[in-house]
Amino acid sequence: MGARGVSVVEMDEPTMPELKILPDTRSVAHVAADAIVSAAESAIAARGHFTIALSGGNTPENLYRLLATEQYRAQIDWANTYIFWGDERCVPPDHRDSSYRMAREALLDHVPLPAGNIFRMRGEDEPHSAAEAYEQGLRDFFTRREADVLVQPRFDLILLGMGDDGHTASLFPNTDAVDERSRWVIAHYVPRVEMWRISLTAPAINAARQIMFLVTGAGKADTLREVLTGPHRPRQLPAQLVQPVDGRLIWLVDQAAAARLPDGMQRAADA
Repeated sequence: MGARGVSVVEMDEPTMPELKILPDTRSVAHVAADAIVSAAESAIAARGHFTIALSGGNTPENLYRLLATEQYRAQIDWANTYIFWGDERCVPPDHRDSSYRMAREALLDHVPLPAGNIFRMRGEDEPHSAAEAYEQGLRDFFTRREADVLVQPRFDLILLGMGDDGHTASLFPNTDAVDERSRWVIAHYVPRVEMWRISLTAPAINAARQIMFLVTGAGKADTLREVLTGPHRPRQLPAQLVQPVDGRLIWLVDQAAAARLPDGMQRAADA
């Protein structure tokens, strides 16, 4: 048993990633949507609810618009689905750069999701206070709903992207954020983008039952090769920090992004 009588699940070695190479961005969105439907069904059957942390970016936006279509909207039990975010820009919720705004306009406004099931990061608040409040909200939520509470939040699914510099969520290269090992949520200023960001930390991400990267475009090809096949340099390539300790890690990439991967890896992914 852990502190205050909370049971703690012992973590094993990180699981091996699954790589799926798909023809184009549209195919990535469809496979991701099918995976979300399946994850939601399994989670609700097992625990009565489904928790997902969303990502920002163009590729996830295509996915969210697809999930809002009748084909997928009707397949998810939205009343028992709870929406979180993996990171957020420190801007108001109606700002053009807000990941919440993008998800709301593309998906949340178009599905029967109760307002109380949406847990956004408050990018308009003082960054450190917003990060602390989000972490406390996660602690409250998962303590109430999970029978086996980990030392980290246990999301059913976390969606992630990868920047051409190897960052994921708002864990950027050579920042203190990549070294965080105790907090669940952090706020930090990122000089490269000249902006404050709020982000889940690597330990919080790695506790998820399933993590799914969505990577598309030729501009990501060199970085994807380095992340998946190069030496372990997580300070320079924070996406390498993502190694779920008791869950699945899936990379959904299009052919353009996969173009620089070794031939053997491409053939195995296509098998």
